[in-house]
Amino acid sequence: MLRFAQFPASELKPVYVALHAHLLEHPDLMDTDFLTDLQSWLQHVAGQEGVDVSNHSAWDRWLHS
Repeated sequence: MLRFAQFPASELKPVYVALHAHLLEHPDLMDTDFLTDLQSWLQHVAGQEGVDVSNHSAWDRWLHS
């Protein structure tokens, strides 16, 4: 998870959003360590910014901000 710490969230969020948007087309990505770690890192960062990541709407707003 910490491997993503060197990149700003502003660069990682669109990568995650793009990958997540195409999971149905590429189901083999779903359980990859990369995607899991990326999501975990972004949720950590969002939580540090006060976002309730268990609230899908709040999480989605943060991802698209």
